[in-house]
Amino acid sequence: MVGDSLLPALLLLNITTTRPLRELPVALALTAALALPLVWRRRAPLTVFGTVAAAAFVQWLMDVPLPADIALLVALYTAAANSGLRATFAAGAAVEGGALLACLRWATQGAFLTPFVAVTAMVVAAAVLGVNVRTRGDYLAVLEERAARLEQERDQQARLAVAEERTRITREMHDIVTHNLSVMVALTDAAVYAQHRSPDRATTAMQQISETGRQALTDMRRSLGILRTDEPEAERHPLPGIAQLEPLADQMCAAGLPTRVEVHGGYPHIPATAQLTVYRLVQEALTNTLKHTPTGTRAKVRIRCSAVTVTVDVTDNGPCSPPPDAEPSGHGITGMRERAAAYGGKLLAGPLPGGGWGVHTRLVLGTSGPASA
Repeated sequence: MVGDSLLPALLLLNITTTRPLRELPVALALTAALALPLVWRRRAPLTVFGTVAAAAFVQWLMDVPLPADIALLVALYTAAANSGLRATFAAGAAVEGGALLACLRWATQGAFLTPFVAVTAMVVAAAVLGVNVRTRGDYLAVLEERAARLEQERDQQARLAVAEERTRITREMHDIVTHNLSVMVALTDAAVYAQHRSPDRATTAMQQISETGRQALTDMRRSLGILRTDEPEAERHPLPGIAQLEPLADQMCAAGLPTRVEVHGGYPHIPATAQLTVYRLVQEALTNTLKHTPTGTRAKVRIRCSAVTVTVDVTDNGPCSPPPDAEPSGHGITGMRERAAAYGGKLLAGPLPGGGWGVHTRLVLGTSGPASA
């Protein structure tokens, strides 16, 4: 408002210093009516324009030409900069009509056209300048809104990435801890059972428990070390893959679940992450068999590798304790489905027609859910 008060102050100062004393009251009153509303032109642009236009019409009726008529152009510019095109056209037409009346009354004889064209050019310039300012403001507002939306989407993507990474870590820790603890519990039970009858077997079982515990610590250190760029353990211990299925089967045999592994086709071309998925699927399936089947159950793992797919089948001959429509109590099956879905696979887990339990899925190489999406 202080800045908008400068022009009215200058116009009032001009009229008080240039008008004769006898004309000063009327000229000062009309100048104040034309100029003072400009102080509030940014708050109520259309109202101020209407007030200034009304004051200019009274001035024309009283036949008093004033320099303060420039207030009409300022009010027109403000109305164009803060209103729509319809209001701008209406305000411009009103000012142009006033310019025509002013030129008809106050132009010298034979010089109507020149002042009328000049005043019309100023009217058009004020209106166009106001429209350009409003258009630029709208454009900047759109850019700010777009930037805010992009920032919000970026934050959402970051939160989704964090949630996905948290889910991945949780799934990895679940597989590592569940499998190794299940093996250690089975070995501990065997050691307790054999400690009096066969101390040598009990000692072997205890050594296997120790080895399993160290392996669990290594797996956890490796999985967590991937998240840290300064963790050397992540480089020294590669991710488990299809080549580690035989040691996994030996570990399950030591825990009391005889397991046979068959791998058909070459697998060196399979990415390390896909091999890790195969390993974790087999590990979780065998862990479930070890936990939920009685002694004497046998398991079989069959891996078929091709150029574009990896098929995983894990079966056992144990009794089918959970019915097909039972709600799983843990997160093992859910984690397995998530792992398979990341490579375009659908996990099938349920009782087999001839008895036993089976887990089947087919992974499509080169299809990694979040990455391909």
